[in-house]
Amino acid sequence: MSVSTACAPAEESSVVVEGDLEAAVALMSVCGPWNHPLRQFASSTLSKCLAGHPEAVIVDLSALDDRTCGSATTWLGAQQSAAFLQPVVELALCIPPELPLADRMQRLGTRGHLPVYAKLRQARVAITGRLPSAERMTLSLPAEPESPSLARNLITEACLSWELPGLLHPARLVMSELVTNAIEHTRAAISVSVCRRGAGVHLTVSDTDPALPTMRKPARPRPGRPLDDRGRGLRVVTATADAWGALPTKTGKIVWATLQPVTAPR
Repeated sequence: MSVSTACAPAEESSVVVEGDLEAAVALMSVCGPWNHPLRQFASSTLSKCLAGHPEAVIVDLSALDDRTCGSATTWLGAQQSAAFLQPVVELALCIPPELPLADRMQRLGTRGHLPVYAKLRQARVAITGRLPSAERMTLSLPAEPESPSLARNLITEACLSWELPGLLHPARLVMSELVTNAIEHTRAAISVSVCRRGAGVHLTVSDTDPALPTMRKPARPRPGRPLDDRGRGLRVVTATADAWGALPTKTGKIVWATLQPVTAPR
C-alpha cells in the first residue's frame, strides 16, 4: 500500500487526494476551518473520488477544524452515495478521539455503517482487511514500443478468463492508449493492472511522473510522419470508457479507467 498525503496548516483550507498504486483505495485529507467554501470543495472532490469507483475511500479529518460538527451531514451523505454504487465502495473516516467531531460521528456513523478510526494507520489496516479479494492481473512494463501490445494481451487474458468478451476490444483500446501515453511522457518503466469490478473492469497505469494528464488539442502530424496522430489518446479513452481519471501517488501518479458492459435497452 502506498497511500500518503500532506495537509496545509490548520488555518489554511485544503482538500488533498492521493491513491495507492492500484487505485483500489483513495485517501482524501480535509484541512482547515469548516465553512461553506470548504464544504463545497470537499463535497465535489469526494464525488469525483467515488466516480472513479475505487474499492474504498478513507477521509482523513485529523486537521479539520469543525468544533460545531457542521460537517457531519456531508460525511453521512457521502456514505449513502458510496453505498448505492455497484459494487459498493467502502467509506471510512479518520478523526482523533479528542475532537468533538469524533464523538458525533461515532454515534451517527453506527446507524449508517460509517466506521470512524482514531488513526490513519488503523483505518488503512481495517479497510484493506475488509475488502474482498478482487480478481486482478498485473504487469510491469519497460518504456519500449512493444509495451502497449503486451498490455493489450493482458486485457485479452483477463476478459477471456472472466468471461467478459463484450469488454475485450474496448478495454484493449483504452489500455493501449493509457500505456502509450505513459511511455511517451515518462520514458520510464510502468505498472499496469486490470481488476474485475462487478460486471465490468477497472484498468490502471502507474508511472513515476507526478504531472496529471490533461486533454490537449490534437497536434498536426510531424514532418515525415503523416500517421502520427498526437494528442488524441485521452479523447479515445473518454469516448470509450465509462469513466477515467488520475490520482497522485507517493511515487508519481496513477491513471485509471472503468468500463462496464453495454446493457440492451428494454
